[in-house]
Amino acid sequence: MSKFKKKKGGELPPVNTASLPDIVFMLLFFFMVATVLRKNDLKVLNQLPPADQVEKLDKQRTVFVYIGKPGPGYKGKSKEAIIQIGDRIVDVSEVKSAVLQEVSTKLNEGYQSSSIIALKIDENAEAGLVYDVKQELREANLPKIIFITTPSSAVE
Repeated sequence: MSKFKKKKGGELPPVNTASLPDIVFMLLFFFMVATVLRKNDLKVLNQLPPADQVEKLDKQRTVFVYIGKPGPGYKGKSKEAIIQIGDRIVDVSEVKSAVLQEVSTKLNEGYQSSSIIALKIDENAEAGLVYDVKQELREANLPKIIFITTPSSAVE
């Protein structure tokens, strides 16, 4: 018969850390891929009016146009309402070229023909400026124009 030796003390074996770097890099890679960074710094005050019907927006084919009074990120001296497309502040006469440039650079080729222009308009913006922007977008042959609002449930 053989003798069995009893382990002395109830010590735990050391933790194997050989796979720790693999796990750390896997987590790092996951968060680098899954994180969405904000592309535009808003230079426009943007308090949206409430809405009672809301629909999900396909952001892969959407270009956002912000209209409103200058916000804290704006470095100009104007107190009048401004138009922001991407990170650029544009005049009404430059809206057509700026939106077309944004569509061609931001959207994939498959989405360019069916692009959506989303207007995020401050509730205190002038109607005349909004009308002028809509006319410029129509001249650019961009008929799909939508207005972004705040859901009424978020306002209450």
